[in-house]
Amino acid sequence: MKQAPEHLVDLIEPIVEGLGYECVGIEYNPHPTNGMLRIYIDSENGILLDDCTKVSHQISGVLDVEDPIQGEYHLEISSPGEDRPFFKLSQFERFAGSTVTVSLFKPIDKRKKITGRIQGVEGDDVLLQEGEQIFRIPFQAMSKARLVPEYLLTKGGRHGK
Repeated sequence: MKQAPEHLVDLIEPIVEGLGYECVGIEYNPHPTNGMLRIYIDSENGILLDDCTKVSHQISGVLDVEDPIQGEYHLEISSPGEDRPFFKLSQFERFAGSTVTVSLFKPIDKRKKITGRIQGVEGDDVLLQEGEQIFRIPFQAMSKARLVPEYLLTKGGRHGK
């Protein structure tokens, strides 16, 4: 997955959780002049702009002091949205029965993208059912995974039948 390096996760996750939010995941795209650190947060009540501002303020202060990132970067705090990204195996377990689209580093059955219903997690593998076929996808083989919102699965949606 596109999770940030472990030292950033270990620094940021406790701050987000200490503020009372779930740290859904952290993306880091390094670039010498235009890097991006994106932190996805969630809560039972959803996320408002004030929540993002609160987390941004706390994270900015810690990043300024700890200085864990070389070069310039933009900090972005975001709600995961209805098409939430997945960063951890536990998220596949939590959303078992839901549909996800998974992009792969290398093809499985000649495919680099699979959309299917999460059947469960076995060890480090995610079981996805697409039609009658079940794919066993190693978590480490995934470059990206996102939840497919239910309204897109209904008739007329882009994934509708």
